[in-house]
Amino acid sequence: MAEANLFLAVFLGNAASFASWAKLTEEERQARSQKGMAAWHAWMERHGNAVADMGGPLGKTKKISRDGVADVSNELGGYTVVRAASHAEAADMFRDHPHFTIFPGDRVEVMPILPVPTGM
Repeated sequence: MAEANLFLAVFLGNAASFASWAKLTEEERQARSQKGMAAWHAWMERHGNAVADMGGPLGKTKKISRDGVADVSNELGGYTVVRAASHAEAADMFRDHPHFTIFPGDRVEVMPILPVPTGM
């Protein structure tokens, strides 16, 4: 692999995908959760050497602005940081990821982590 760059992968899910999950019986959710965790661990085994920060699930969101602090809702569910030679290579790691093939998430978005600009 050429010099590795860092990429942030964010796991997202929309209200419709979570509504379909909620319609499953408790038994169906448990079975899919077990299958999903096994698939997630298999993904980590395949890509573990490229994972710079395993990340984790995200909780409730607060928005801070000039108007103050407020509770808000968004589609962010979790994150992971990976190393890859290119943006395309980083994106390919997440094809058929269990976040959206088994769990109720609907997509993963991958973006490069850019260096902080220095001086002007």
